[in-house]
Amino acid sequence: MRFLSRRLVMPSDLNYGLSLFGGRALQWIDEEAAIYAICQLETNFLVTKHIGEITFEAPAMQGDVVEFGLETKSVGRTSITVSCLVRNKVTKKTICMADDIVFVKVDPETGAPIAHGKTLQELEQQTLDEIRTLNINMDK
Repeated sequence: MRFLSRRLVMPSDLNYGLSLFGGRALQWIDEEAAIYAICQLETNFLVTKHIGEITFEAPAMQGDVVEFGLETKSVGRTSITVSCLVRNKVTKKTICMADDIVFVKVDPETGAPIAHGKTLQELEQQTLDEIRTLNINMDK
């Protein structure tokens, strides 16, 4: 799983218990997962089709930095399925996990699903190439 972005929990993100509002976390997950899928499939014409099980494990409080780990689970003809782990940047405690987030490539004019032309193997190689280009050490 690659942790690709971070957010600061602000007062406007809090619920009545002064922890991160679950709806805000879901908004962030959908956005982060969509950006990840867009980059993987190299197209902006994706829609969220499904978000599977979401498990909340620990609260995030005002001032916490949360980070989003994403990975590709599977690739279909028109779809990509990803998982998103949200954790506290400092403690590494899992805040929540969203599994089986499905995005579908659609025709920009008709909205009908269309093939994206990618395979899981191609996406794995694309990721390895990107890591090499950026000189990122994934062992840390």
